[in-house]
Amino acid sequence: MRKSMMLFPLLLAACVTETEIPDGRNAFMQDCAGCHGTDGKGSGPLVSGVGLIAADLTKISTRNGGVFPRQEVMAIIDGLDREPHFSRAMPEFGAGDLGEAVIVEGADGLGTPTPIGLIALADYLEQIQEL
Repeated sequence: MRKSMMLFPLLLAACVTETEIPDGRNAFMQDCAGCHGTDGKGSGPLVSGVGLIAADLTKISTRNGGVFPRQEVMAIIDGLDREPHFSRAMPEFGAGDLGEAVIVEGADGLGTPTPIGLIALADYLEQIQEL
C-alpha cells in the first residue's frame, strides 16, 4: 500500500511536464486546517464554539476497513460525491483553482482529468492516516 503511494508522485511527475506539482500539506494547511485542525483530527479554530463538527481526517482508512478510499476522498473534496446528510459547511473545492488537470487512469481503465492539486491533497491525507 505505502509503496504504491510513494510511486504515485513519480508517475504524476512523468505526466506533468510544465506545471509544478503542488505540496499537499501546504494545500491542507491553507484550505482545510481551519476546520479540520493542523493535525487533521477535526479540532480547527473555525469549528470551535460554533456547533460544527469537522471529520477526523486521520481515521478515513480506519472507517473504510483499513483502505484509503482515494477516489471517494477526491470526489468529496471536489464536491462531486456528497451524500444528502453531508455538511454544507465544507466548500466544494472543485469550484476553485486546483491546478492543471492530468489524466488519471481508474481501476476500470478509463482516464479521468483530475486537477493536480486535488491529487496532492489526497496524497497528503493518505500520509496522515492512523490505523
